[in-house]
Amino acid sequence: MKRLRTGRNWALLIPVLLVALYARAATTRCVVNVPVANMFSHPTTDADVVSQATYGHTVDVLQQQPGWMEIRTRSDQYTGWVQDADLLPEPAGHTYAATGQVAVVEELAAHLYREPDLTKHAPVLTVPFETRLEITEVKPDGRWLKARLADGRAAWIQQGDVQLYPDAAKIPKGSMSIAQMVTFSHRFLGLPYTWGGRSSFGYDCSGFTQMLMQQRGYSIPRDADVQAAWSGFESIPVPSLKAGDLLYFGHDGKITHTGMFIGNNQFIHATVSDHPVIQISDLNEHWRKLLLAERRVKP
Repeated sequence: MKRLRTGRNWALLIPVLLVALYARAATTRCVVNVPVANMFSHPTTDADVVSQATYGHTVDVLQQQPGWMEIRTRSDQYTGWVQDADLLPEPAGHTYAATGQVAVVEELAAHLYREPDLTKHAPVLTVPFETRLEITEVKPDGRWLKARLADGRAAWIQQGDVQLYPDAAKIPKGSMSIAQMVTFSHRFLGLPYTWGGRSSFGYDCSGFTQMLMQQRGYSIPRDADVQAAWSGFESIPVPSLKAGDLLYFGHDGKITHTGMFIGNNQFIHATVSDHPVIQISDLNEHWRKLLLAERRVKP
């Protein structure tokens, strides 16, 4: 009788176990449900932030612990631990903002509201530059767009904050010229330096250069030392530097910092030197002594 009862208990547990296993398998892909999700080196907020994932992006889940998921971003294959409250399971067969009408945020930050009126209530969400949103309705006057958020809620955004694309599959990749990219980079002056940051709410040095290169259509690695070793770059001597080239700095042969050369012996970078903001510096004696590598995209 004892064996029979045990067997019957296991029989009852089998469906429960199958459901648990299915649920685990079903959460192998998630969508970021906060404006910016910090990615930590370990599953604790006491660990350092290694990078960030931004709103609406699909990420791959590598493993889970109570309250945490280790994820890998799809844009640059970077891994880190994210609090699971920042993520939602991606619905089967639907990648957020990957099909249909999509708006891409062009401002450094954009508010979404519960109705097409910015005076009645506080924003329900504020998202950074480059956020993609699914659009379900365009007001006849063209000013307001209705978005379906990642969690299924509806919200409204002003068209002046975004670029609207009828088909997400046809959104062009970055195509800025070098001159356009240099001018564009000045929009970010004064934004706070944020360790691990890769959004317009705050960049770190390599997150900033990675974003700038994306505007030209190049997907370069996340970290400064790995960027410098990227196979798509070639080494350039200092006298031959041109605007748009990337500079890599450090100590004792170890690269720890990067910025973009903009001409006239100047470069733009996210740094804590002098002021912890994105700023323009001279490639003077101080920075010249720290310069370890100069890189240009191969022709």
